[in-house]
Amino acid sequence: MKNSTQIILTLLITFSGFAQQEKGIVGDINWLNNWTEFKSNEIDYGEPTQILAGSITEDTTLSKGEVYLLLGSVFVAPEVTLTIESGTVIFGDYKTNGSLTIARNARIIAKGKATDPIIFTSNRSVRKAGDWGGIIILGGAPINKYGSGSVASFHPKIKPVDYANTNYGGENTDDFSGELKYVRIEYAGKRISQDTYFNGLLLASIGTSTVLEHVMVSHCGEDGFEVWGGNVSLNNVISYRSKGTDFKFNYGTTSVIFNSLAVRSPYASNGSGDKCLEVLSYINKEEIDFSKNKTEVKASNLTFLNISNDLESAIKMNLVHEGIYVGENTNLNISKSVISGFNPAVILDENILINQNNLDKISFKEMYFNNCNGNIFTENNTNNDDLENYYGNRSFFNVYSKSSNAETFIASNSFKKPDFRLRINKIIASNIDRDALDD
Repeated sequence: MKNSTQIILTLLITFSGFAQQEKGIVGDINWLNNWTEFKSNEIDYGEPTQILAGSITEDTTLSKGEVYLLLGSVFVAPEVTLTIESGTVIFGDYKTNGSLTIARNARIIAKGKATDPIIFTSNRSVRKAGDWGGIIILGGAPINKYGSGSVASFHPKIKPVDYANTNYGGENTDDFSGELKYVRIEYAGKRISQDTYFNGLLLASIGTSTVLEHVMVSHCGEDGFEVWGGNVSLNNVISYRSKGTDFKFNYGTTSVIFNSLAVRSPYASNGSGDKCLEVLSYINKEEIDFSKNKTEVKASNLTFLNISNDLESAIKMNLVHEGIYVGENTNLNISKSVISGFNPAVILDENILINQNNLDKISFKEMYFNNCNGNIFTENNTNNDDLENYYGNRSFFNVYSKSSNAETFIASNSFKKPDFRLRINKIIASNIDRDALDD
């Protein structure tokens, strides 16, 4: 079978560049260049020159020539558009839990540029995760809760007149809440109470017409991106060193996430919700109308990785958890993605029975599982033979490897110009038909 082996190796070498580029984040050029920032604590953004407080009740433009401070809970009222020019800096106030909420039927138009992004950050001299609230965008698309929802719990000190600005939900799947392009959200996710935290960017009942691309959430004190209901499309988005989950989808959302990145550190974690991707349909069944949609997420070309000088020790100290968690009564279709350095790569909720009906709803295809302490498991079950055999079938084209980040990614250790695309020719050996080689 020597000729067969040579043919296989030749084909792999010929097509490996193409196949490799198809997995994880993609692009002919490194699309992280210019607008992202991985050492934001070293940047002097200046001092605030304007204060934003209370409700914005008429169309308003924030200009690059000013530096703004969000003082307490700031709302953009219904039928009002907030426009933010490229290059504008907005601080969230630490003492008053500064935050920005776009009410249902309001709009935010924040269109930065790759060379001049819009920046939301902390006003503290030494910035830390969870310094300020974050951004909340509310829409009128469906959610699977009974009735509509409210984010009033994030704003315990708001005036009664502003309660209407905290509601979300409706029947308009095409709802338009605005555009976020080339936007950075740094050091958000402040704790409000024992069990309540802001997120970097919370999207509740957002419709398909809303545009969300090239958005980076970094050093968040809780979840980076959280989606409740709605019909959301996230493209070219980044969660960097969030303490909570990087991308959480819940409450009957029908969402798409494409060409996006989550970078975790074992030492930047809240100890429980430290996953890259979490797909749920509810937290409490009692609040859910099961006649409505369950959560469905379609994901492709994602890169999830842990950055650690000693990943093995971090895993032993329980500082590293699963990369992906899939809850019951959900659909997840993920393909052409990289999961590198987790414990394990994927966990399925313990209530998901391993049968064909459920496995048809949870798809992993053309994946690259690298350097994980196990691949796909059911929660609280150390025997994953059934899942390994199922997702290891050649028809799924999944790849398994054990390589360091330096070997796997082009420049994962660079702060100035990191590049988390896979290295060319990295996965040749893992694709070889080992049975043919043994003949």
